[in-house]
Amino acid sequence: MRPAPDDGRLLDAYSAAVVGAVDAVAPSVAHLEVTFNRRRGSGSGFAFTPDGLLLTNSHVVHGARGIRATFADGSSREADLVGDDPDTDIAVIRLGGAATPAAVLGSSREVRVGQLAIAIGNPYGFQHTVTAGVVSALGRSLRAQSGRLIDDVLQTDAALNPGNSGGPLVDSRGAVIGVNTAIIPGAQGICFATAIDTVKAVVVQLLRDGRVRRGFLGIAGATVPLARRLARHFELDNARAVRVESVEAGGPAAAAGVAPGDLIVRFGGEAVNGIDDVHRLLTAARIGAPSVLTVLRAAQQRELAVVPAER
Repeated sequence: MRPAPDDGRLLDAYSAAVVGAVDAVAPSVAHLEVTFNRRRGSGSGFAFTPDGLLLTNSHVVHGARGIRATFADGSSREADLVGDDPDTDIAVIRLGGAATPAAVLGSSREVRVGQLAIAIGNPYGFQHTVTAGVVSALGRSLRAQSGRLIDDVLQTDAALNPGNSGGPLVDSRGAVIGVNTAIIPGAQGICFATAIDTVKAVVVQLLRDGRVRRGFLGIAGATVPLARRLARHFELDNARAVRVESVEAGGPAAAAGVAPGDLIVRFGGEAVNGIDDVHRLLTAARIGAPSVLTVLRAAQQRELAVVPAER
């Protein structure tokens, strides 16, 4: 059965968009061969500056002893780790040698559900493989290997496989809208990319400090339901809270008087509905700055002054 003329034109336009986007970004995409103490790994990365700075995933290069990047033209160069952030699964590496074609970084604020999404990477060692789909959802949360949640993640049905990690997810113009980071094993068509606006913020800190600064309280906690009678009594909007399981001796929480069994319901004036809220609120701006930690203890509400330290 042959497609109708209009269908043919639509297919041609779709193909042209994919080909144009790939032509724009493919020269910047590299296959990464990574050497660790007792094993080898691989992944993808892409240059985002002409002087040889590449983006990839933290889990691809964290702890690497050696990194080699190979581009579509066959050129191959050694790279050094500039810095990485396991909490967002982003890393920056630097190539030695000549200038490198650089991808254009777009804006994830402009991304819409249903728009074209194209992934370029090196799955299973097959260099420079292209897959295409759409942006399936925005604003997803994905748990990084560090245990923290990555917010504002893009979901796509562009097929990703092992080895795609660290490659670019681009729009129809070839502008990077995300860094491919994860798949759900056994689930077809559910793949994720860290939004490029998140990546940009992380890159600034990695280039400046080699890491991302985050606050630290020194507690272990668990998300638990908050009894409705307590929420009503203390006029809280929370449905859940964080129960403190343990307090690190000498840490900021211990100095503030936090005790095991306390229920954390607010931090810095914002509601806490789970341990991920605590992580999200422990930004670099809070390091060394007094904040109010609101806890429930023995049917009483207490406000404790805590000064987060750097993790």
